[in-house]
Amino acid sequence: MNPGIKVFAPASVANVAAGFDILGFALERPGDEIIVRLSETPGFRITQITGAKGKLPMEPEKNTAGFAALKLLEYLGETGRGIEMEIHKKMPFGSGLGSSAASAAGAVVAVNELLGRPLEKRALLPFAVLGEQIADGAYHADNVAPSLIGGMVLIRSNKDLDVHRLPVPKGLYAAVVHPQVEILTKDARNVLSDTVSLQQCIEQNGNLGGLIVGLYNSDLELIGRSLNDVIIEPQRARLIPHFYEVKAAALDAGALGCSISGAGPSIFALCANSLVAETAGKAMSKVFTEAKIGNQVFISAINQEGATKC
Repeated sequence: MNPGIKVFAPASVANVAAGFDILGFALERPGDEIIVRLSETPGFRITQITGAKGKLPMEPEKNTAGFAALKLLEYLGETGRGIEMEIHKKMPFGSGLGSSAASAAGAVVAVNELLGRPLEKRALLPFAVLGEQIADGAYHADNVAPSLIGGMVLIRSNKDLDVHRLPVPKGLYAAVVHPQVEILTKDARNVLSDTVSLQQCIEQNGNLGGLIVGLYNSDLELIGRSLNDVIIEPQRARLIPHFYEVKAAALDAGALGCSISGAGPSIFALCANSLVAETAGKAMSKVFTEAKIGNQVFISAINQEGATKC
């Protein structure tokens, strides 16, 4: 059998408190693996999906990774090329860690590598975003972009996919706790109000600007003051059991700031170094464990590589 090409695509934290739908960063783990190989049978097929517990369709047109790959193949004029894809899910569904985004990002990188890398990685973004749109119906790149290109990413415009990498202070780490509570992105969006007060807008814009300045200047205190979401977090916090207790535990452990990862239920804390992240992660996990809610903790530097051949 042709061994093909394997790509790892990392999980990501979207929103990053003050940056709803426009800010995200990649983690070192968990993530998904995509394997593609050439086939003598014309056309694109998904031949295997593992780790999905039967939740993902094998039809490429209905599958996040499959649809992203198909759109890329259409663009390249390679729809007749025989290609087989395997999807190995290594992260939970509905976790707020960009599971569908990782699959889409991994798929386009894998197909691009298989065909001799005709496009630069950033040029793959539109196809990956179209793939993730299959999962939640929204056209946004705050998970897909960091999973694809790595780092801390600002999306100035989702419509135009105007994305920009932001600098990350040396030693910055994330502690992420994923409780065994499922929240679908569509449901998390349904709880959001369509209206925002002028005062909320001013405060949120100040926090976003402060966070970006803090990243550029490696000003950890400013980053900590700016990791504050006054619009989305208060509306979604009630969907996550013990959220404010977990947040308090992280801050008491020395985290710079703490908020909901994407649509939740995962909760992230940014920390000045790995030791603080480990301490914060244990404290966050303890809250859920004492409440008899199963949970996983991930300690990670900001992944600067994104989806990569492995």
